Amino acid sequence: VQLVESGGGLVQPGGSLRLSCAASGFTFGSYTMRWVRQAPGEGFEWVSVINTRGTSTQYKDSVKGRFTISRDNAKNTLYLQMNSLKPEDTAVYYCARGPIDWPTSSAYRGQGTQVTVSS
Repeated sequence: VQLVESGGGLVQPGGSLRLSCAASGFTFGSYTMRWVRQAPGEGFEWVSVINTRGTSTQYKDSVKGRFTISRDNAKNTLYLQMNSLKPEDTAVYYCARGPIDWPTSSAYRGQGTQVTVSS
């Protein structure tokens, strides 16, 4: 199982970023997928989750209306479009296999991509 995130970076408040996660080593289209994040000194928190066909999504309250999760099963890729970014969105973002109640250990997630929101 391999998950490789990309697309992070430094952005000003109010800016946008699009994260991608390339999946391999498993049948991507058969798994619910999610994005989780870890801010400095904090634990993991789920951000968004999407079902296998991309027809159902959920979002953490603090990102609703600003973030959009999507997937392309033909490309084995998960996305997170992040708009109107705030300093409190600063964290390492990880894509992870499975629904919200699955583990966030390294066996289930990628290496992460840093998102820093700062002026």
